[in-house]
Amino acid sequence: MTGPNKDAIFPLNHHKKLCFLKNIVKNPNIIVGDYSYYDDFEDVYNFEKNVKYHFDFLGDQLIIGKFCMIASDVEFIMNGGNHLTEAISAYPFAIFNNGWESSMDGKSYPHKGNTIIGNDVWLGYKSTILPGITIGDGAIIAAHTVVTKDVPPYSVVGGNPGKIIRRRFSEPSIEILLKLKWWDWPIEKITQHVKLLSSDNVSELSSLI
Repeated sequence: MTGPNKDAIFPLNHHKKLCFLKNIVKNPNIIVGDYSYYDDFEDVYNFEKNVKYHFDFLGDQLIIGKFCMIASDVEFIMNGGNHLTEAISAYPFAIFNNGWESSMDGKSYPHKGNTIIGNDVWLGYKSTILPGITIGDGAIIAAHTVVTKDVPPYSVVGGNPGKIIRRRFSEPSIEILLKLKWWDWPIEKITQHVKLLSSDNVSELSSLI
């Protein structure tokens, strides 16, 4: 056995509310790793609707790693939603033309770069990720959290704005896990060790380095 088919849209038989996300995304600026799934109460094809202000001409990417778990109604706010925050007015005069088009001369809207979700990340129900955020491997984002700054690996974050509640493991254990990068193993090796991966025995897992 080598686990579920990574190229299947719906890996669970007779259940169409959970998909392997890579296999339904059409936007070339959304990049998703193998086995990352999206669950939606209504329709998994809602996912791209939940990636907000993602305009092609800005070129920013949403990059999601492998084995991520994305709950229903998670939203990603991309750079197209940014306004001038240090100007007297944040109003986007220039987009309306008719004498206002020169208001942005010499200026540009803030661009915070790509939004990067690491591997083995769990994004809880109705969490919101702001532009340019990096969420580290193994992190957990609680339901309804608004993530406004980068999240370290294997952290549990909750609230609005999101704050670190705790680290999932000790620092030495996190170092081991980041060195192991189990998500990059051949699927046969992952399948062989799924019981260990579902435990908290980091020391035994470290023997596989």
